[in-house]
Amino acid sequence: MNPIPLPSNRPAERFYRGGARISAFRGESGGAPREPEDWIGSTTTVNGEPSLGLTTLPDGRVLRDAVEQDPRAWLGADHVARWGADTRLLVKLLDAGQRLPVHAHPHDDFAASHLGRAHGKAEAWYILQGGTVHVGLREDSDAAELAALVADQDVAALLALLHEVEVAPGDVVWVPPGELHAIGAGILLLELQQPEDLSILLEWQDFAIDGAAVGHLGLGFDLALAAVNTKGRSDSEIGALVSTAPASGSVFPAAADEYFRLERLPVDGAAVIDRGFSIVIVSGGEVAIDGLDHRAGSSLLVPHAAGALEVTRAGELLVARPPAP
Repeated sequence: MNPIPLPSNRPAERFYRGGARISAFRGESGGAPREPEDWIGSTTTVNGEPSLGLTTLPDGRVLRDAVEQDPRAWLGADHVARWGADTRLLVKLLDAGQRLPVHAHPHDDFAASHLGRAHGKAEAWYILQGGTVHVGLREDSDAAELAALVADQDVAALLALLHEVEVAPGDVVWVPPGELHAIGAGILLLELQQPEDLSILLEWQDFAIDGAAVGHLGLGFDLALAAVNTKGRSDSEIGALVSTAPASGSVFPAAADEYFRLERLPVDGAAVIDRGFSIVIVSGGEVAIDGLDHRAGSSLLVPHAAGALEVTRAGELLVARPPAP
């Protein structure tokens, strides 16, 4: 099994604008105004959809089916022994053509108990083009206060509850399950997350979505808001959530390791991508991976059975992986 170059995989007509920065990063032309996400190596569907979001391989198979048919080759024996054919990973490029709404994602226990899902949705971002992010409450709140702001759609008050942080290329943001957040307009990022599409929307004005109907995941806001962290974050805690990635090696805080891993791999002459299922993004330069040329913006799906891969020339890779088994 060899690494598989992947074209972009953009679910159409998302509820917010974006996509041009993905096209520019990938060197692709065109793109619709509401294709702000590129689901790379995806075995996950858009919430409520039977197949939208899934990656199709060059041979015509859906990746999810291919992994289920031969999980050891794709994921490795240790991974399969612990988690079966579950890749435990969803990777996206995300272009915020407008500021995203204030929202949060449920944790594993809540998703299992109330939604019957195998995962909640922890996520973390590697910033490719910077801007402003809103993450974590400035002070303690409670579900009643949040519910009132949601009912009134008081956007200014919702944003005022959150820390506002400027981020630059090479910064990382860790968003634990339940943490309120919003991505500012103009940001392009690589997102690693658990393989679910579950969002609790506190805001929906100016977005192409009926948040009053779907923003609570079918649970009603009284229950859905119980999944939101209402504890305030100190400045030092925000500093642990938002930081600058090291020049090489693991880039996310240790707390993210149980969900996913991201390695920054500079290449100056030669480097090696260690064996294991991964999704590789060429974030800069031009490199040869296993003898084949790849420019910045390229993405590859790497099965475990491909083994370790030699990388040559000059550039930088971002290597996304599931948690270590």
